[in-house]
Amino acid sequence: MVKGVINSCLYKAKVMHHRLAPKVHSFHYEVFMFYLDLDEIDKLSASMKFMSRNRFNLFNFRDKDHLQLPRENPDTTKNARQHITDYLQSNGVTIGDGRIMVLTNLCTLGYQFNPVSFYFCYDETDRPVCSVVEVCNTYLEMKPYFLGTDTRQNDTFKLNTEKYFYVSPFIDMDTNFDFDLHIPGDKLQVKIDDYDKAGNRFFISTLSGVKKSLTDANLLLYFISFPLITFKVITLIHWQALKLWLKKIPYHKKGAQKELQKEVFRPY
Repeated sequence: MVKGVINSCLYKAKVMHHRLAPKVHSFHYEVFMFYLDLDEIDKLSASMKFMSRNRFNLFNFRDKDHLQLPRENPDTTKNARQHITDYLQSNGVTIGDGRIMVLTNLCTLGYQFNPVSFYFCYDETDRPVCSVVEVCNTYLEMKPYFLGTDTRQNDTFKLNTEKYFYVSPFIDMDTNFDFDLHIPGDKLQVKIDDYDKAGNRFFISTLSGVKKSLTDANLLLYFISFPLITFKVITLIHWQALKLWLKKIPYHKKGAQKELQKEVFRPY
């Protein structure tokens, strides 16, 4: 373990997608993800061989890969914590020096695609107060979703909200995300479902896993076990898209329904 790092860890996990309509389609695959205290990243970068910050490595945390404000003209001088803090304040939340944890993939050997990152934000008494979900599409657009204190139920943040984002060409944009995010501990369990406007659930996605120590040995092991994890993710997305196309699932073009693509960061 890295001296002075007490919150950051890894999760060995499984991703599951299950489409209920208009045709059934399911798949799952194993992954690993980083769960990082944003205040510990510099210590990790300085002490670990295979992880760095804004510098080429096996695994590289790049601040630019995450939410940056303002949306129209991002301030690139700020780091990820500063931008998330600004975003929280814009939503009426001030956490002071409270910790911010992010569940995410890191840039791997210079390549990055991260479909979703989850932030869990704590106040200065270490009480979880909110969560932010960063969703990205294959056009590298991003949209954040804010889950405030009022959405917390015990150790889970829950929110059903309009999507207003182009995530998959095989899912209509006039739908709702339903977030069910357990605060990570020894186990990881998050779920995002899709509902149509009639209130019918038609898509289920889960991410479940177990906690592992963040060490160079584990990073090397997972690099070998899950080679080029970020490239694997984008490859699987296109492979599953081909299967959906062959099943003749309705295809929605990116340029259609622009009125349903709102508050998008890094617009294509």
